[in-house]
Amino acid sequence: MRRLLRLGVLGLGKMGVLHLRNSRHLPNARVISVADASKRALKRARKFGIKETYLDYRDLLERSDVDAVIITLPNFLHKESIFATAETGRHIFVEKPLALSSKDCRDIRLKVESCGVHLMVGHNYRFFECVQKVKKLYDEGVVGDVEIATLELVLNGPFAPSVRPVPVSEWYFDKEKLGMGCLDSGVHLIDLFQWFFGAPSVLFASLGYRFNLPYEDSVVAVLQSKTHKTRGVINVGWFSKMIFPRFDFRIILHGTNGFISTDHFVPQNLYLHAMKEASKNLVRRLLGGRLHPLTYTYYYASYYEEIRHFCKAIEEDRKPEVGAKDAETIANTIEQIYRIAQVQANHLKE
Repeated sequence: MRRLLRLGVLGLGKMGVLHLRNSRHLPNARVISVADASKRALKRARKFGIKETYLDYRDLLERSDVDAVIITLPNFLHKESIFATAETGRHIFVEKPLALSSKDCRDIRLKVESCGVHLMVGHNYRFFECVQKVKKLYDEGVVGDVEIATLELVLNGPFAPSVRPVPVSEWYFDKEKLGMGCLDSGVHLIDLFQWFFGAPSVLFASLGYRFNLPYEDSVVAVLQSKTHKTRGVINVGWFSKMIFPRFDFRIILHGTNGFISTDHFVPQNLYLHAMKEASKNLVRRLLGGRLHPLTYTYYYASYYEEIRHFCKAIEEDRKPEVGAKDAETIANTIEQIYRIAQVQANHLKE
């Protein structure tokens, strides 16, 4: 019988709790300890059966029985916590973005390489079923050469009403700590573009400031693949009043043989889809098959799939998808977007 991979979780905000929930369904891993500066958060973890809890993540890292760590701390704490974890020889899953700058991403990449540990960044959009189907069709050449790729993600932002309102941490409104505005969501689109077409350069960028925030709440950017002829149009915003499960995300590939869109593979009726998936899982349970957690929602299922991928990669001692090098490319692209948008804004003022 194979030994379970033993996980620690650093940070028990919304994402930390989500990963804690999902880990209970993993076939090859279990969370055995968690750390958070909030006693209230640690009390919540104990309800999940986690007995070993710490107010300081460094105390968790002193344990000898933790194989890998999931880091869901605020963006500005990623670098220091990754360094501390890597120095103990633990493999690392960290929520996006990897760090606040391309330099920090490079420092992290060199650090994990020198420590001989694997690192994966949580770009869960790669694990959407609709995205993976489009990627497969693209790889098979179904649409031919792609001239234009459109990638869109328009949300209600971290501050708008939702089905279950969640308090937003104060650090999220500090650009120095968050690192960016709505590009904190846009990193997913940049990652998907580079996954499909390789590292990009930025041809055009424009930032929007609809709300009284210390950072941008909408971005339009045009990318050019460095290895393909493909150009990409990135459209990301935090201005929509749409409430989940309605979800304004899509990829459209316009190629020489036609086009494909993720919209073709998204359930049109999410409630009916949820009922069907629940029925399928019931049959799997009765027949002794493997359950498919969270498939009733194509969105949250991606978080389970990315952690499952990470744990399987660690178990097989291979690099997981979306490593530090990918994150470094994304950070470089974001910095280009800010520079070019500033030049564009200055030009319009003249």
